[in-house]
Amino acid sequence: MGRLEGKVCVITGAAAGIGREAALLFSEEGARLCIADVDEVSGQKTAAECRDAFFFNSDVSDEDSIVAMYRATAERYGGIDVLYNNAGIMPAGDESVLQTPREMWQLVLDINAAGVYLCCKHGIPYLLERGGGSVINVASFVALVGSATSQVAYTASKGAVLAMSREMGVEFARRGVRVNALCPGPVETPLLTRLFEGDLEARARREVHLPLGRFARAREIAQAALFLASDDSSYVTASTFLVDGGLSAAYVTPED
Repeated sequence: MGRLEGKVCVITGAAAGIGREAALLFSEEGARLCIADVDEVSGQKTAAECRDAFFFNSDVSDEDSIVAMYRATAERYGGIDVLYNNAGIMPAGDESVLQTPREMWQLVLDINAAGVYLCCKHGIPYLLERGGGSVINVASFVALVGSATSQVAYTASKGAVLAMSREMGVEFARRGVRVNALCPGPVETPLLTRLFEGDLEARARREVHLPLGRFARAREIAQAALFLASDDSSYVTASTFLVDGGLSAAYVTPED
C-alpha cells in the first residue's frame, strides 16, 4: 500500500517542474489527483501519466476558478485530503525595489501570495469535512535569507506564504488540519533554467553558496512534499520545512 493510498490531492502548478514531479510521485503512492494549471497541454499530459487523475484549468489568482477547481475535485472523488499549493511565478524584471514596477509587484503577489490565500480559504473547508488533512504551501528559502541579487516581489510573496502557513497551522491544529510551508532552495526547473539561460556566471555565483554544491532536483522537493502530505508527518504543523541543500545555514562553503 502506498503512503497516499486513498487520499485525494489537489496540486496547483502541476503541469511542469516540481508540481509535475509531485503529481507523478503522489500517483505512484496511491493518490487520486486534481492536476491544476493554466497550461492545458502540459497539464493534460501530466494527468494522463498518473494512475487516477484529471486536469483542471485553474488560475490561482481567480477566486471563481479556485472554487470551481475544488468543487470539481470533490464531486469526482467524494472529498479532498491534501492541498499542495505549488503554483507560482518568478518573472524576469522582478529586481531591486528600485527597479521593480508596481504592476509586476502586484502580479507576483496576486499569484504567489493571494493564490495561496485563496486556495486555503476555499480548500481547507473540504479538509475539515473529512475530519482533517494536510496543506502544503510552497514558500522558499528566500523568505528566510537576503540576497544582493534581489527579486523583491518574489521574496515578499514567499515571506507572506511563510507567515500565513504558520498562522493557519496553529489555527487549525486541533481540528485535524496540518499546514506547513515547504521552503525549497534553488531547483533545476524550467523556471530557473530560463532565469540563468545564457548566463553561466550568474548560475555559478549562486551554486558556490550551496554546501551540497548543486541545485536540487525537482524530485527531491517532491519527496519532501510527499512526507508532508502523508500520515508520516502527523506531528508536523506550522513548520518551516527547509529543503535547501544547507544554503540557509551556510556562511562559508567547502572549497572542494
